[in-house]
Amino acid sequence: MEKVFVKGVGIFPFTSFDQLSDYAIENPAIYTSVNAEIILNADDRMRKLINKNVGYCDGAGPLAALRSMGCEDAVKLAGCEFWLHLVKKFYRQKTFYLVGAKQEVIDNTITKLKREFKGIDIVGYRNGYILSPAEEQALLDDIEEKKPDFVFVAMGAPRQELLMEKIQKRHQCVSLGLGGSFDVYAGNVKRAPKWWINHNVEWLYRLLNDPQRISRQLVLLQFAWWILSGEFRQGTVTI
Repeated sequence: MEKVFVKGVGIFPFTSFDQLSDYAIENPAIYTSVNAEIILNADDRMRKLINKNVGYCDGAGPLAALRSMGCEDAVKLAGCEFWLHLVKKFYRQKTFYLVGAKQEVIDNTITKLKREFKGIDIVGYRNGYILSPAEEQALLDDIEEKKPDFVFVAMGAPRQELLMEKIQKRHQCVSLGLGGSFDVYAGNVKRAPKWWINHNVEWLYRLLNDPQRISRQLVLLQFAWWILSGEFRQGTVTI
């Protein structure tokens, strides 16, 4: 599959959740949902981490870039939907480990997963507030011992990616960075209605509901300029 580089960040132009999930099963690695904010804010370490693993398109900006570079069949694949797609597809066969959010949120997430997916094998979980090297070491030891097929980490970039990098050194699995996905699943945060999502303006819905996000959303204007000017093009490489 051909990986496309947008401002130095490699993105695989997957065409469906099924294609992405099948690829993940065959290629255990860190899977990062790439949006405009990730692309523009990534430092060298973050770019290297994404580029040696798997970045997939999760944003209207990156999608426009991919399609303008010839990936006409590429689609946006939201991370907050991808992890649930994996659960639905593999919960009878695979094992899962979850890290992230506040204790109440992770508890509610686990309860809801067990209710909706009878028999799901969750081999471990904990909140995302890892406050000491000892706590981190205990988590890594537990994951290495239990060897889950999937590890979902909802802590926000780049903390979640840096933790997943440490996990991969101890245990090769499919690791997903999920940001605030557990809060959405547990019902603490409301996602945009389908119309906004389908028309690639979920960012606007978030801004209207939380005007304090304006400084973050200005990144989208900068990214739009790069697309219109063609400055974002960085070439492709076959993986």
